[in-house]
Amino acid sequence: MASDSNMDREMILADFQACTGIDNIAEAITLLELNNWDLVAAINGVIPQENGILQSNFSSEASQTSPYGPHNQSEATAPVPSAPPSSASASASASASASSSSSPPSSSSPAFCPVQPSRHIVERQSRMLNFRVEYRQRSTEVVLEDASTVGDIKSILETELQVPVSKMQLKGWKSGDVSDSTVLRSLHLPKNNSLYVLTPDITPSASTSQSSAQQGLSNQNYLLVISHREAQRDYSLNFPASKTIQEVKRNISDLTNIPVRHQQWDGWPASASDDSMTLASSGISYPCHHLTVCRRSSPALTVDQTDECTDVHMVSDSEGDDFEDAPEFGVDESEIFGMGSSSCRKSPMMPENSENEGDALLHFTAEFSRRYGDCHPVFYIGSLEAASQEAFYGKARDRKLLAIYLHNDESVLSNVFCSQMMCADSIVSYLSQNFITWAWDVTKEANKARLLTMCTRHFGSVVAQTIRTYKTDQFPLLLIVMGKRTSNEVLNVIQGNTTVDELMMRLMGAMEIFTAQQQEDIKDEDEREAREMVKREQDEAYRVSLEADRKKREAQEREEAEQVRQERIKKEQEEEREAIRLSLEQALPPEPKEEGGEPISKLRIRTPSGEFLERRFLGSCKLQVLFDFVASKGYPSDEFKLLTTFPRRIITQLDPAWSLVEAKLFPQETLFLEAKE
Repeated sequence: MASDSNMDREMILADFQACTGIDNIAEAITLLELNNWDLVAAINGVIPQENGILQSNFSSEASQTSPYGPHNQSEATAPVPSAPPSSASASASASASASSSSSPPSSSSPAFCPVQPSRHIVERQSRMLNFRVEYRQRSTEVVLEDASTVGDIKSILETELQVPVSKMQLKGWKSGDVSDSTVLRSLHLPKNNSLYVLTPDITPSASTSQSSAQQGLSNQNYLLVISHREAQRDYSLNFPASKTIQEVKRNISDLTNIPVRHQQWDGWPASASDDSMTLASSGISYPCHHLTVCRRSSPALTVDQTDECTDVHMVSDSEGDDFEDAPEFGVDESEIFGMGSSSCRKSPMMPENSENEGDALLHFTAEFSRRYGDCHPVFYIGSLEAASQEAFYGKARDRKLLAIYLHNDESVLSNVFCSQMMCADSIVSYLSQNFITWAWDVTKEANKARLLTMCTRHFGSVVAQTIRTYKTDQFPLLLIVMGKRTSNEVLNVIQGNTTVDELMMRLMGAMEIFTAQQQEDIKDEDEREAREMVKREQDEAYRVSLEADRKKREAQEREEAEQVRQERIKKEQEEEREAIRLSLEQALPPEPKEEGGEPISKLRIRTPSGEFLERRFLGSCKLQVLFDFVASKGYPSDEFKLLTTFPRRIITQLDPAWSLVEAKLFPQETLFLEAKE
């Protein structure tokens, strides 16, 4: 089984390369894997046919050839309507005709392209691509080969729209933004493509409006007043003249929950026999035309019931196509097969009386993704107060605009606005980069009253009163709010009846106002931070100065305390010396008289200050008595030494027990005192 599957895939790969001319085997395998090896879907993705690949003959063979069966055939049957090219692309159309005339005639066999038995890779032929470019209510058709570049499209548009290439932004590419040098073939585009031009540097002028008015009915808007019989409700809808009847039916299907295949119409002119016709060429009345729609009666109904809708000619002509449309617009299979319409009801975007705003926003985001896909703005999950804090009260460089999206399921514009505006890649990217987007559903009166209370608390009564003035058919609304120093300001209120180009221009206009205010806020914030920095530096310098003064004062106090302590010690020492001196002086023997019979030694002692001390001693007195006498005069022996002049002798080094006679200080001697080192 594995070998058979591999051989089947080799055959599919060979057929795919032969039909598409893709030389790169890795690229061909990648494209086939993206389509689960469904040959029909893969070829339609690279070279879609104008009317789709005929499935009646090929579907059975494809189911036998492909190991995965015809599970994607319904996707391949969708017709791609092509509009006739304008004069801007006449030359490109001529080349397209020449290319088609030179191509080999199609075979009547079930296969849709010749498959050679050999494995030789054929040279890829050039394809013609159709582009419908929208610019300010004006539509331009451009036809080019896929070997051309994006810059070639802009050059043609420059001639037609009178817009310089340097100021032109070409949007709508499925792969995101591309450069002017990008080759169209590398983008793997289908045959028919829709783009739009943005010119943010060019404001709409009177001359532009005047030139647009001269375009004729092909660029005008038609007002279709459509009566829904079952609901007994009228819809007044504006459609551009380039809109096809099939597209109108699909929009009505979304509004009325009647699938296209079940719609029965009254009021279309006899000339409107093909759903691929545009409104301009259908023959309807300009500028207003009245139509009636109802659900086509089932075969089980009686003839009298069937007569209520008599215009059989406008019943959908492509059942397979309409069957595919049913799930696209939320119609259940039970609705397709007439099992009732109760399952078609959409669940509410937001539960009524939800206690927690965060839970309500989570439910809103999940339901929005379920209805319109995952490509949508990132809705802030939290209260309106938290969203305002996030947008307005950070640093000036981090602040953003607040976009408040108000949804109402009862408005006929909600589905179109959400699917075509809020889910457009350019809008999603711009909102994500520059806005905090917060959403709320006002379909239920309780939720609407809660929103008005929140708006009154955060933005004042004027905003709440403004929201009250809008009718249901004017929803959805997109409020652009900018935070200011004193209060928050609503810059713009965008209603649901707008286009992607107009929505982008209004968002960019609000962004310009916000950027100017933000620059002022950044300047003020920088100046305030600079002042605070200077103040902090001054405070720090003052603190350092105080700390230095404190340390200096503490050092001075320590020095004074040390000085007091030293003086006290010195005083104590002096008192101690004085006490010792007095005790020595009192212990001295009395000075002998000269008339005594004992030998007397008369000593004369010179002090360091130059004074002389004179005293008589008995010759038998010990040297200690002499030392005590000198100490009693303030010259203790541990600080001073006593010397003789000649020969020089240090008396204090002699034995204190010696007598003066033994020390040879008899009968008289002159001594001097010298401080010890």
